[in-house]
Amino acid sequence: MTITPNIPINFSTLHRLQWEEAQQKYVILYPEGMVELNQSSAEILKCCDGTRTPSQIVSELEQKFDTTGLTNDVTAFLGVALQNGWINQN
Repeated sequence: MTITPNIPINFSTLHRLQWEEAQQKYVILYPEGMVELNQSSAEILKCCDGTRTPSQIVSELEQKFDTTGLTNDVTAFLGVALQNGWINQN
């Protein structure tokens, strides 16, 4: 599975992204368990709302964090998220 830069990304309806106060971090909840996320992963997944393409997500995060060169890291993480079924592209 490959991420296509110009197709919007949706967060999976079978999973839930939420803040866990006790752990002070975002997690992905699903019927079989939970995945703890680091801050970068959570920021990327929060952008996966079906309205943004991977390219737009990169641009938004680069602007938000006043940096450049995030394309490879964001794309690599989105590939992992796609393989794990956390996101999908329609």
